[in-house]
Amino acid sequence: MAYADQGMSKNRMMAFGAVALLHVFLGYAFITGLALKAVKAIVQPLETVNVKEEAPPPDEPPPPPPVELEIPPFVPPPEVTIQSDSPPPVTIQTQSTVQQVAPPVFAPPAPPAPPAPAPTVAPTRATDRGRGNTIGEDDYPDASLRAGEEGVTRVRFVVGTDGKVGSCEVVASSGSARLDDATCKIIIRRFRYNPATSNGAPVTETKTVPIRWQIRDRR
Repeated sequence: MAYADQGMSKNRMMAFGAVALLHVFLGYAFITGLALKAVKAIVQPLETVNVKEEAPPPDEPPPPPPVELEIPPFVPPPEVTIQSDSPPPVTIQTQSTVQQVAPPVFAPPAPPAPPAPAPTVAPTRATDRGRGNTIGEDDYPDASLRAGEEGVTRVRFVVGTDGKVGSCEVVASSGSARLDDATCKIIIRRFRYNPATSNGAPVTETKTVPIRWQIRDRR
């Protein structure tokens, strides 16, 4: 009984081993077949797709050479003279009458009447304006009065248009320089005149007068 079981076990083991080998073989065949198909499936599109390079475009033909056109020489048209009977010129006679007009006569204007002469006014001389145009004993310089100096001093001075004396000079000395100097100073400071006139307008006048220096109350 034990031997029978042992035999059956060995057979079963062999059967299982055969089946396992068959499975391994089938698996190997399956795996290897699928891998080969996969490689063929990848390689086949690569082999079938053939990329063709585009051919370069053909060269354009060169342009045709220019055609030279022959221009015929210019022939002028023949001159044609047309004779026509022109009518004779018409002469028109016109008669113009020119009326002569005498040029206007312009009489020159009468010259303006001369202006009436201005009334002649006699010139006047400068006159004393007041009683201040005198020199007396009160005008004596103290030194001349103490020294008892006397004499006549002749002076020449100019009376302006305003009646004042502008300049004075001694033309004849009294013998005393103090009296001569005092004479011109007093005349310029104090003498006043109504100015001389010519045609009614004031003018300057030069006067020459003697001034007597004299001490009246000499004792």
